[in-house]
Amino acid sequence: MGNTNDLSSRINAKYKSMSRGQKMLTAYITDHYDKAAFLTAAKMGAAVGVSESTAVRYALLLGYKGYPEFQEALQEQVQGKLKDAHAARTVSGRASRSEILEMALALDRKNIKETSKQIDAAAFALAVDAILDAGNIYVIGVRNCAPLASFFASCLHLMFDRVHLLNANGSGELFEQLMRIDRGDVVVGISFPRYSMRTLKAMEFANNRSARVITLTDSVHSPMNLYSSCNLVAKSDMPAAWGSMTAPLSVVNALLLALYAKKQTEVADALECLEGIWGEYQVYGSDEMEPADDFIGMQYAKETGESH
Repeated sequence: MGNTNDLSSRINAKYKSMSRGQKMLTAYITDHYDKAAFLTAAKMGAAVGVSESTAVRYALLLGYKGYPEFQEALQEQVQGKLKDAHAARTVSGRASRSEILEMALALDRKNIKETSKQIDAAAFALAVDAILDAGNIYVIGVRNCAPLASFFASCLHLMFDRVHLLNANGSGELFEQLMRIDRGDVVVGISFPRYSMRTLKAMEFANNRSARVITLTDSVHSPMNLYSSCNLVAKSDMPAAWGSMTAPLSVVNALLLALYAKKQTEVADALECLEGIWGEYQVYGSDEMEPADDFIGMQYAKETGESH
């Protein structure tokens, strides 16, 4: 009854029909599930700013017989997280460093292999077409997903004129950046456990403005898929307090390669322009040799016997 996927899928199925107060409860539970699991209905309501009866109705909406059964499901989720953390400590305590290295690499290979089997090729193609056709491209990723979002947006800048990496420090600032989004635009939301409600709110806002929404997340049960027309799933399993971003990065690289196949001229022009700017403003010092020059210099030294 109360396993993690079951609870997530229940929230996923009911989210669109929730009242404002129930959505506030979802946001609190998503960001503070470890605390929420041990709060009574009255304390949960007080923490969120809603009534005790709203918290009870929330549990009933999700299909539980009452708040205690809902709380039990939350506690099982927390216990699952604790087991993962305990497994990580056990591995760290008993395994040698070389064994941990091999285990981490093996887990990433497994994540990539499972991602390759599970990812929807049609959804991937749809995502590529949506980005190619977009007027504006918005990218958002919070916490551990922020570096992935930054890398993706940085590479997109070489191919497209209007790429926006969203600063998600606050909801107000986030909506200011999104206020002009419309049906001709696309937003790419990247979120892995623990899921970010700021990312979810950005996708809800974009969906309400009829923009295309693409998600990159870890499961079909992820709440990130609520407003997405294009769901890309990548495995992020790792026995630690964080997930592995190796497989998600592989999916991002695949998206970039598929886009590059259509935008090679634009990339070449952008790089040529950047080379001129870097040279004019001395971005790189004169002592920083280019790889091609370095190779030529070493070849010359080898042939002439001169030191290099």
